[in-house]
Amino acid sequence: MSQPIQFESNIALINYPKQAAFGRTLPKNKIYEHSGANTRLKDLFIEQVELIVWRYKLAPETINLPARPGVPELQIFSIQLKTSELNLDVLHCIDGAVQFPIIFELSFDGRTKVIAAYKRPNESDASRWVLSSYFATAWLPSDSERAAIPLALDLGGLYEQVLHRLIPMPARPQESLADLVARVEMVAAKQREVEKAASRLAKEKQFNRKVEINAQLRQLKNELEELTGRENA
Repeated sequence: MSQPIQFESNIALINYPKQAAFGRTLPKNKIYEHSGANTRLKDLFIEQVELIVWRYKLAPETINLPARPGVPELQIFSIQLKTSELNLDVLHCIDGAVQFPIIFELSFDGRTKVIAAYKRPNESDASRWVLSSYFATAWLPSDSERAAIPLALDLGGLYEQVLHRLIPMPARPQESLADLVARVEMVAAKQREVEKAASRLAKEKQFNRKVEINAQLRQLKNELEELTGRENA
């Protein structure tokens, strides 16, 4: 899988309430069982993951917020890494094995990174989950001050607010989280197209081709500006 969409901020590093602490180690073989992990995935877990701890369970009985369809509970998993790189297939595998939305906190060498995908039930089959791209903070010192938990009316609202803290673009007026996520994914794809076109332009020697590529690059930049603008196009 590609790299997560990253955000330079520590507001997603949250001080979760003590009464929601769960603190249970999650054995890797349990994840393999529930996800049908193949040999390649198991090797990634062995090479990159030291320990997985189910740190907090945010549920109606632990934090007194009602459930919402698609968000009956919200889980916080901490993963102690063996390397500074984690293949996103590992997170995808855990998300596939656990039937709740998850916020991950990765730890390595005295630093912590918060990362999550927008996870929601499939509209045509509620037993299956749909995952967006992963959104992440930069690596932060593990002893960074944690932000207060966002105020919310229910667990769905809490989940959305935590995800908004991970997403590197503000929502437009009346824009749903699903629409914002789709727009951020389109921005990331368009940025990759801009970089490829700029690279082609730099290498091209032929004048006519340069003019052509430059026109394509201008068009791509205009499309990118429309996607990143505050108001709907």
